Order: sequence, then structure tokens, then C-alpha cells
Amino acid sequence: MSQRTAIFPAGRQALYEINRYSAAIRSGDLLFVSGQVGSREDGSPEPDFEKQVQLAFANLSEVLKSAGATVDDIVDVTTFHTDPETQFGVVLSAKDKAFPEKPYPNWTAVGVNWLAGFDFEIKVIARVPQTQ
Repeated sequence: MSQRTAIFPAGRQALYEINRYSAAIRSGDLLFVSGQVGSREDGSPEPDFEKQVQLAFANLSEVLKSAGATVDDIVDVTTFHTDPETQFGVVLSAKDKAFPEKPYPNWTAVGVNWLAGFDFEIKVIARVPQTQ
């Protein structure tokens, strides 16, 4: 059985402590990143939706970096949206910046009615590069 290792980036600890979860769990060369939201250092939501999405992607990048990975190592993406019809253009723009070239990771978008005060969340699975 593979050992699970919790991964935490510097900062944003308030959100992890408030909700009692790990930013990511590494098992072997797989990294399972918890849903990342556009939270500030104190765990509060960024009120501007576009900035919230950008911050969620930035927070995701920090978690990946803490595990020795980048967005290029992502193989699976799931996003959650409180109002997909009106928000999807902003999300697609952020997605295109994060994943500008083929092959794109697979992607599942889910409309939800609650994200603990947030309007967007992104969770991923990545394969962590092996260090020599």
C-alpha cells in the first residue's frame, strides 16, 4: 500500500484549518489536489468573480509547486461553478491561460448551488515528476 503524504503550500493555512483538510495528498507519483478556491490569506473569498477564478488558479499552482509539480503535470481537472451559464466565459479564459497547448487535460465542469461562500472551485489530479 502506498503511503499518503499531506502537501501544504506556504500561506492560506486559515482555510485548511477552518475546514480541516489537506491541500493535497501525494500517493506514489500521483497528487490529488483538494478543490482550490479564490481565497485570500485569511481564508475569505475574493468578491470579484474574475479575480476569484484567477486566484483559484494561482492557489492551485502554489499547491502543485509545493509537491514538485506544475500545471503541465495535471491529467484530470474538475471545476465547480455556482452559475455556469454566466461564469463559463471567465473560466474558459483562465483555463486557456493555464493550458494553452494540446494535449489538454481531461476536464469535467459541474454546476453546484453552494461552495462555502465561493463561486468557483478547481480540483485536479497530477502525476508528480520523478526526481533523479
